[in-house]
Amino acid sequence: MKNKKLFLIPYYLWIFLFVILPILLIIWYSLTDSNHHFTLNNFAQFFRSGTFLRMMINSFWYAFLITVITLIISYPAAYFLTKMKNQQLWLMLIILPTWINLLLKAYAFIGILGNNGLVNKFLHLFGIGPVNILFTDFAFIFVATYIEIPFMILPIYNAIKEIDTALIQASEDLGASKWQTFYYVLWPLSKPGVESGVQAIFIPSLSLFMLTRLIGGNRVITLGTAIEEYFMTTMNWNMGATIGVVLIILMVLVMLLTGRKRKRKRVNL
Repeated sequence: MKNKKLFLIPYYLWIFLFVILPILLIIWYSLTDSNHHFTLNNFAQFFRSGTFLRMMINSFWYAFLITVITLIISYPAAYFLTKMKNQQLWLMLIILPTWINLLLKAYAFIGILGNNGLVNKFLHLFGIGPVNILFTDFAFIFVATYIEIPFMILPIYNAIKEIDTALIQASEDLGASKWQTFYYVLWPLSKPGVESGVQAIFIPSLSLFMLTRLIGGNRVITLGTAIEEYFMTTMNWNMGATIGVVLIILMVLVMLLTGRKRKRKRVNL
């Protein structure tokens, strides 16, 4: 047993150095000023400032839109994927875009959505354009949704795949319509996959900053872009760390809300 515990040392060391210690460092910066004196003025400034509150609302709004659109696309895709042949091939094609670096995908979409990009060249054939697609809310949400879709499809696919088909058949044999079968059988049993997908999409979407810069331009302002601004441009690490702590708290709340266990209840069809 002692020899086995030795193998846990690298794991605990990694967690301490790259998870716990950075979080403690961020908290320390958020609770101090430029002279390293303890203060709560950073948090007071955050919650008193309408600009920061608008950024927080924007972060929630964009993350919510990206998550909802991704779910609407991914759930039917995951369901039909469980009915198709060569499922492993289709899964590989879905996973394949995640192997490409995020920065490369962002620059690829800049070329596609730009004024001289493929989309505008296609619209030019119909006498339309150039249309300003890049640096808009639509472009940001579209690209973010495209990038996040695989992380929603996979957990939903696994959840639906584990459902016993006999339950679906029994529901239909008992006279339930397709909508009732979906609402009372398929959806509740696949909800753990949906919750995992929502966590995988909503939480990272709260802190997006690369796509907001490259695809959304200065039109899309979130807490992620504010953190980048304070750490990299203004060099106000204390305020940047304060925004980071608020963002971490929001992420933890989302995890608690989407991961809570629900009691099973009996329903009548």
